[in-house]
Amino acid sequence: MKNILWGLLLVAAQFISAQETITLFNGENLDGWINHGEEKWFVENGELICESGPKGEYGYLSTEKFYKDFELTLEFKQEADGNSGVFIRSTFEGTKVSGWQVEVAPPGKDTGGIYESYGRGWLIKPEPEKDKVLKMGEWNTMKIRVKGPEVTSWLNGVEMVHLEDEIIGKGKGAIALQIHDGGGIRVKWRNIQLVSLD
Repeated sequence: MKNILWGLLLVAAQFISAQETITLFNGENLDGWINHGEEKWFVENGELICESGPKGEYGYLSTEKFYKDFELTLEFKQEADGNSGVFIRSTFEGTKVSGWQVEVAPPGKDTGGIYESYGRGWLIKPEPEKDKVLKMGEWNTMKIRVKGPEVTSWLNGVEMVHLEDEIIGKGKGAIALQIHDGGGIRVKWRNIQLVSLD
């Protein structure tokens, strides 16, 4: 009986360990992240801020580590234009990204949809009536669940899209935040946390 109890405790401990929350942004600096491009990424008042640089080009901030299956939660606040995004299973050559973006954009621009950069383009967009979930100029909470070929996004507790895609299922890479090109963009991020589902 004692051996059975020890076995159950060991399984429970392994499950709890597998579900451990990883804080990707420490609120102090950009440790654990890589800047791709010349756009601005900095920390202010415990928040991660991205701003367009003088050239107004694409910019990315990616995790040093690769993450395959996970549940990611974060908060964002769009100031100025607010056109950005969260990339999953992505790799970089300079500012050319191979991977998939969960859109963060101004109203009417499909926040929560999934876009494949330098590939098939839009894979899925949220239903238009879900656009009202976005709180422009306020803090929003996004959750992204990636498991095998399945990706689901939520915005402020509302499921935006669910997609099953074999190509995404084969993807490997980092999580990244984006600054869209065009200039005039400023977005704040905080509470970036991940639970591994591997």
